[in-house]
Amino acid sequence: MTTQVKSTAMGLGLTALLALAAPASAGPANGPAVASAVAAAARPPALRVQAGACADLWEERNEIYKGAGYCFKTRRAIATFGNAGCQYDSEADVPLSHRQRLRINDIRAAERRLGCAP
Repeated sequence: MTTQVKSTAMGLGLTALLALAAPASAGPANGPAVASAVAAAARPPALRVQAGACADLWEERNEIYKGAGYCFKTRRAIATFGNAGCQYDSEADVPLSHRQRLRINDIRAAERRLGCAP
């Protein structure tokens, strides 16, 4: 991977990267994904880094919940992590260690500071 590709990858979300990686012959079904990738690439670098940071924080937070058996409700989380083996419908019921709860609180605070979408 070249430096240019690495720096681009750091600024784009996974969906945008997948859209860029899709073959040109994939057809119009990828239209919205390609449009999203183009829009992401057109954002100023600071906003691209922020979007990447938001995605990273979201993923880290939800990996903690997935590992503890949380049953996801959003399409994005279900598509990313699935619900196989989940046991807890409420975040409050998920058995997390004190350290995990502190980390989740830190992540949520960072997401608020960055203005990440909930």
